[in-house]
Amino acid sequence: METMSARAFSTIVPLVVAIMFGACSGGADRGSASSASTLKVALLTPGPISDKSWNGGAYQGLMRIKDSLGAEVSHIQTRTPAEFDENFRQYGAKDFDIVFGHGFEFQDAAIRVAPSFPGTVYVTTSGTRVAKNVAGVEFAFEEASYLAGIVAGAATRTNTIGMIGGTELPPVKRSFAAFTQGARSVNPNVKVIESYIGNWDDVSAGKEQALAQISRKVDVIFQNADAAGLGVFQAVREANGVRIIGSNADQNPIAPDHTLGSVVIDLPKAFLMIAREIQDSAFVSHVFALGLKTGVVRLVLNPRLESTISPATKAQIDSVEKLLIAGGSKSPLSADATNSENIR
Repeated sequence: METMSARAFSTIVPLVVAIMFGACSGGADRGSASSASTLKVALLTPGPISDKSWNGGAYQGLMRIKDSLGAEVSHIQTRTPAEFDENFRQYGAKDFDIVFGHGFEFQDAAIRVAPSFPGTVYVTTSGTRVAKNVAGVEFAFEEASYLAGIVAGAATRTNTIGMIGGTELPPVKRSFAAFTQGARSVNPNVKVIESYIGNWDDVSAGKEQALAQISRKVDVIFQNADAAGLGVFQAVREANGVRIIGSNADQNPIAPDHTLGSVVIDLPKAFLMIAREIQDSAFVSHVFALGLKTGVVRLVLNPRLESTISPATKAQIDSVEKLLIAGGSKSPLSADATNSENIR
């Protein structure tokens, strides 16, 4: 009996110690905000995530947060302004930690809804309005747009280039102003045609706008129209000798024989940076400023057509990029392209 008691004692004691250690360890974890519970992150996009651009990049960002931080995630495509408020409230009521409203147009709804859900941080991309639990994200899209303008100004053979946007949001106009400046820095006499589709989803309308510009001798088009921009790519593929520059994501593979490059926002990188900062219990709401310097915004030339861009043009792009990163009085961007209230 004494032998059996000793054996039982030797088995029970380590088990009790392990249980006690585990309980203490668990208590320490619960004291940390980041490990107390699973991070919950939601995304509202104004258009379909199949656009291979603005919305698709944001969804990839949501997935990056899920994979890197083990977060519980959710996504909804909103179709009307009323749905901005409705879905912001829905996620706040479900105790989500972070809700991204992906676009300039979400700012007002975030400011209205946020006070009712102080435990949720609302983040509006391309937004500059902040409150206690509302943060903005300012992408310096105009910096890479200026570089794309240099490419277009040097590449045009008709001396006429075009810009096609979804709607006239201030951030889009800001990037177009920078693109125009970049083009005229290398080609002062270039003619620039600017037009808007009126929405972000109509592929057929995007194609029609592109064909209209091509009929006016435009031979390089910079598009920023999300899903509707896929129609612009269609028109360029069917035209003879016309080139295109993509936006928001690396769109070079969409029409590799026609795309000179893309003005890219690395949304996965940006979303993960923002989520990690908000996880910090010391987070204070502010505007995240992300541009060339942070590596979030950049011009990505298409390897297939890079040989058509002269060494002199590439050297100028490199030189101007350094000036843009340095900023201040050294920046070649004028006040017209940097004074708008936000960037997309």
